[in-house]
Amino acid sequence: MNDTVTIRLAKQAMKFSAAHFTIFSASERERLHGHNFKVEVDIEAQMLGNGMCFDYGIYKDSVIALCRELNEWTILPMHSPHLRIEEADGQVIALFNGQRIPFLRADVLLLPIENATLEEFAAYFLTRLTADREALHAHRIRAIEVRVFSGPGQSAGRRLRMAP
Repeated sequence: MNDTVTIRLAKQAMKFSAAHFTIFSASERERLHGHNFKVEVDIEAQMLGNGMCFDYGIYKDSVIALCRELNEWTILPMHSPHLRIEEADGQVIALFNGQRIPFLRADVLLLPIENATLEEFAAYFLTRLTADREALHAHRIRAIEVRVFSGPGQSAGRRLRMAP
């Protein structure tokens, strides 16, 4: 039988709190603010024939660990074309549109993203969760979608469909 199932992982611990600002252009950005972000993951996989697909607890634990890595930081994007980052004397200086925005180094997490947005956070989680392609193949995973929420009714999702 070639049945597939979609497992939704949406545990209470799949959340993180972080400060950020979205960059809209070379001259416009939001003010620094924070959210309590929530993460959900849908995994489409082939059934094994024993009433289950695979031990999806592996991915639940990975999402929770990623959330813990991002929790209680000010997140700055490393790859924005409009933001330059400098580090000196225990500080991170974000340079934007002629402004110097100082942060304590101990409070900043620099992420390899272009902007601190829901779309980029979803892509970051998806990239990390799908890095081990051999495991995806071994678990007979067909697709993974990550959705990140900044509050009720506002989210962004990114999806990876595996080649058959």
